[in-house]
Amino acid sequence: MREARKTRRTMMQLTLGVIAGALVPLGAAQAAEKIKVGLMLPYTGTYASLGTAITNGFKQYVQEQGGKLGGYEVEYSVVDDESDPSKATENASKLVKRDNVDVLVGTVHSGVALAMAKVARDTKTLLIIPNAGADELTGPLCAPNVFRSSFSAWQPAYAMGKIVAERGHKNVVTVTWKYSFGEQSVAGFKEAFEKAGGKVAKELYLPFPNVEFQPFLTEIASLKPDAVFVFFAGGGAVKFVKDYDAAGLKRTIPLYGSGFLTDGTIDAMGGSGEGLLTTLHYADNLTNPKDQAFRKGYAVAYKMQPDVYAVQGYDAAQMLKTGLDALKGAKFDKDAVIKAMETAKIDSPRGAFTLSKAHNPVQDIYLRKVEGRDNKLVGVAEKALADPARGCRM
Repeated sequence: MREARKTRRTMMQLTLGVIAGALVPLGAAQAAEKIKVGLMLPYTGTYASLGTAITNGFKQYVQEQGGKLGGYEVEYSVVDDESDPSKATENASKLVKRDNVDVLVGTVHSGVALAMAKVARDTKTLLIIPNAGADELTGPLCAPNVFRSSFSAWQPAYAMGKIVAERGHKNVVTVTWKYSFGEQSVAGFKEAFEKAGGKVAKELYLPFPNVEFQPFLTEIASLKPDAVFVFFAGGGAVKFVKDYDAAGLKRTIPLYGSGFLTDGTIDAMGGSGEGLLTTLHYADNLTNPKDQAFRKGYAVAYKMQPDVYAVQGYDAAQMLKTGLDALKGAKFDKDAVIKAMETAKIDSPRGAFTLSKAHNPVQDIYLRKVEGRDNKLVGVAEKALADPARGCRM
């Protein structure tokens, strides 16, 4: 009898224990919860240095928060996308379906990002784009779960179109790779430049990632435009600028570009980039406290100076944290994260920015000049420039 009473008492204690456990506040239950981030970026090829900088910036911000975002420990799944659109759907699908990531972060190449956006839309996975500027991503392909921490192709190119016109140039030749970002950069430049009375005499294109520039340099020399506008980045930017200088064109035909031409590439140009003017949402000598702290932290962590790609990775992590903060320790709720991210003001090293209805940064675009190893701030080319988000129906 005594044993039976003891057994009943034990069972009751166990039952109460289970009930008590069920009554633990949700925030406490989720204290050890993890957020799984899928980094799909280029770590080999033309854009390898860009992918590395984005990753560094993202992880720097996470480390500044003690290794957590919004109370969630961050776990990474990493894929080298190789800047290859033909592999993009499979790579993104693996991260979502095999690795069960909560958030996709990527990428640099616009063609790859377009495929990622389709996977994100189809699976309703949160996607933060830390570079790729294809206009469609916050235009016709905009979606509630797709955000960008960088720019649209239109933004820096449009700002440069106004600058080139203001400098008195009337006749310009453009050169870029023939893929969506290059074509849209030229379109943005042309829209502003021709609106101001200029004329794009010829648009020259070569396949990505081809860097055989000599035929184009010969044609530029024969056309004798007032100036040349280009979009190139990474290794292609280095080679174009060096070839342009070696051909003697830099001395007679001013070269302009969106800032990717000289971001992260100045050292490799070996002096050929000196004096180039570019437009971008970041510059190397901004004076805001956030940028100064960011640059110091990056230099300590990675033994080098950051560039715009590192900033965009850093801000992708900041954007995610604003969404996770809204959960207050509760279980991951994508809709609540999205709602908080939409209304966030991001204290970025580039200067504070908000997000448009299409989830693209509304931000200052700076005019910069290469001096030594820096893209020095000349002034603000466009204040709080919002992408027109043509075709977005959110």
